[in-house]
Amino acid sequence: MKHTYTIEGMTCGGCKASVEKHLNEIESVTMVAVNLEKGEAAITMDTHITRNALQKALPEKFTISEKLTEKVSSSSNSASLEIAEEKSKIQQLKPLLLILFYITTASVLLNYETWLWSEFMLDFMGLFFIVFSFFKMLDLKGFTASFSMYDPIAKKVPFYGKIYPFIETALGLLFLMRFEIDIALMITLAVLGVTTIGVTKTLLDKKSIRCACLGTALKLPMTEATFIENAIMIVMAVFMLLNLF
Repeated sequence: MKHTYTIEGMTCGGCKASVEKHLNEIESVTMVAVNLEKGEAAITMDTHITRNALQKALPEKFTISEKLTEKVSSSSNSASLEIAEEKSKIQQLKPLLLILFYITTASVLLNYETWLWSEFMLDFMGLFFIVFSFFKMLDLKGFTASFSMYDPIAKKVPFYGKIYPFIETALGLLFLMRFEIDIALMITLAVLGVTTIGVTKTLLDKKSIRCACLGTALKLPMTEATFIENAIMIVMAVFMLLNLF
């Protein structure tokens, strides 16, 4: 069951992320898609939720009113909707895939003359953290709100979300400068390990929320690609630690 509501009071990416976060926390809500420009929120739910219940879940600055109710009943319509959503998901992931491609290419070019896997991985991890932290810092407030929707630590300690991009920047510099690599690797395992737990839980719960890996500048859905992206970095960190000790 899908309902479209008008949301009043949204003025920025942070507001959008806040609305998505609070609505996604409601039991029976399976997906929330907020359109900041139109001031709308499309909510998919397993069972009907009253407008009053939705309003209570939101901060006071936001006002929600029902605009349209859509029900997809036939199996053919459901199949068409799933195909359309899958195509849209692939299109949304295009920026992430391009960024990973360029990071990989740059890392290869930095090491192709005297190839060592360990050096390639250090450059890849360094560039990864620097680039991803840059996008997060474009809208730090919006990132913090989105990140707290799935990261276990950020949910309980909002300040962690505010400093997370700076942690990534520091890790990127440590890897690129080859300074205190062992400490950087252990921190990488800790922060990405916790985030991956949150990503995994979100995927298992089949909740459709926005991934905060590239901040709010690029609208990326939370998919298996997010899990794989973190897993690659964790595997690299483990491999490097095994080589160091």
